[in-house]
Amino acid sequence: MTTNAQPRTQWLGRWGFILAATGSAVGLGNIWKFPYITGEFGGGAFVLVYLACILAVGVPVMMTEIALGRRGRGSPVDALRRVIAESGRGSAWSLLGWMAMLCGFLILSFYVVVAGWSFAYLWKMLSGGLAGSSVDEMAAIFGANNASPLNLGFWSTLVTVATMVIVGKGVQAGIEKSVSWMMPGMVLMLLLLIGYGVFSGGFPAAVDFLFSFDAGRLSSEGMLAALGHAFFTLSLASGAILTYGSYLPATTSIARTTLSVALADTVVALMAGLAIFPVIFANGMSPSSGPGLIFMSLPLAFQAIPMGTLFGILFFVMLSMAALTSSISMVEATVSWLCDNKGLSRRSASWGTGLVLWLVSTLAMLSFNVGADWTLYGKHFFDWLDYLTSRWMMPLGGLGMVMLAGFVLKSESFREELGLSPGWHALWLFMVRYVSPLGILMIFVDALGITRVEFGLHWPWLLAILVAVTLLGELVSPRLRRTLCS
Repeated sequence: MTTNAQPRTQWLGRWGFILAATGSAVGLGNIWKFPYITGEFGGGAFVLVYLACILAVGVPVMMTEIALGRRGRGSPVDALRRVIAESGRGSAWSLLGWMAMLCGFLILSFYVVVAGWSFAYLWKMLSGGLAGSSVDEMAAIFGANNASPLNLGFWSTLVTVATMVIVGKGVQAGIEKSVSWMMPGMVLMLLLLIGYGVFSGGFPAAVDFLFSFDAGRLSSEGMLAALGHAFFTLSLASGAILTYGSYLPATTSIARTTLSVALADTVVALMAGLAIFPVIFANGMSPSSGPGLIFMSLPLAFQAIPMGTLFGILFFVMLSMAALTSSISMVEATVSWLCDNKGLSRRSASWGTGLVLWLVSTLAMLSFNVGADWTLYGKHFFDWLDYLTSRWMMPLGGLGMVMLAGFVLKSESFREELGLSPGWHALWLFMVRYVSPLGILMIFVDALGITRVEFGLHWPWLLAILVAVTLLGELVSPRLRRTLCS
């Protein structure tokens, strides 16, 4: 049972949602960041901690967002408003929906610029424009690509147009049909790149880098990296998953679907590592974080290997697909809201959103060239978009979602939507009430750069004390225990 009697487009099948949600999760950052931090913080030990963080924070929050979306059958704003009204709670909580929708739009405003790098480098690989003999020369090519507002603006505009064309066709004919070939295509290209890496000479070093179990390298910093990546990689608190959940058929299991997305996202990220690092190690290069790995070191390595141009083209096609599947998800919430509330057709809502997006993203694009000197408190417009969304809006939005689900809304709504057994439902409720909020608070504090409290105690230890107190309270308080299992 849902709170919206109006018919709403749904995914043709469970795999449509899984592919779309996985495509949203697997973006540019996931291609380079997850493999790198895995190797940096202990390989297999880090993966185990990351999976624990996925289960403790990522999966409960994602289940919550999907359940809210399906229950409310609308954009983040409309879905939350309906579910909140059903529970008889104050309408102020619907501000979470506005923040999630705005967050996704602002992320996309600077993401299309970064995604444009992928398309630009695909063209450079096809046209032979990536000829360089050193990382410094590759850095110069990267700088020149960003220095021209016409060049950078063209590629970011291309990403915007491609996104709006797909979204404008609708959920089934546009989004689902596109991801149904883009995601398998991306996996196929990763498999081809991994197959090449096996014979490149650098594969054993890559496997050791990614999967060697070295708990000694797993510091508190690594645990925070695992926790933060587990939250951000699943596109939580940005309106994407909640909106995608509103299209999920009522008969589809939310729990199994969420676990499938989390697993697919992790597997694709590790596959990306097995595709990238053999080439890097085979050429005696050191892996590094940031865009330098993808846009400087890797193109240089492709030049030094047999059939490097071919595999370079495959890699940047794969990267462009990853960028596009993510950009599609981030604009869907806004388009859905315009269609539901302003009476616009799907196509009109998409192109209207695209026009505003293009204007905002142009300001972000100019931060790399003619607007390089336009700063406020030392940050460019591009940096401000990143700072506001990743350090404030996403953590606060995620925290608000779990608090809303755990303490404000009626438990019966989630019982019906999640369809879990009493024991599993009690576990989910405990996670969203206590474990997930504490995890998100850790992410929030770390994102703000606060690494220790004033009295000198490392805050991860302080958080461990808070968790212990919470667990103790659950054990000794019959009232809380009855509430949890009610």
